[in-house]
Amino acid sequence: MKIFKIIILGIIIGVGIGMWLGVNIGREMPLLSNPFYKEPLQEKIKRHGGEMLKKTGRAIEKAGQGQQNNLNPNN
Repeated sequence: MKIFKIIILGIIIGVGIGMWLGVNIGREMPLLSNPFYKEPLQEKIKRHGGEMLKKTGRAIEKAGQGQQNNLNPNN
């Protein structure tokens, strides 16, 4: 009976820790941060907006390089 209680306790603790880490992974937050923290909308926009601008800039540069290659076939 004592071993059964230890196993159940271990399962409960494991599920709790697993859910804590899983929520943080799903929200792309540091693993040991508070899973109940709600990121303000302004911070989300700043984080995702910066990534979007970088990707857009790279796409524009690639398109420009392709156009330059079409204009100068000798290169």
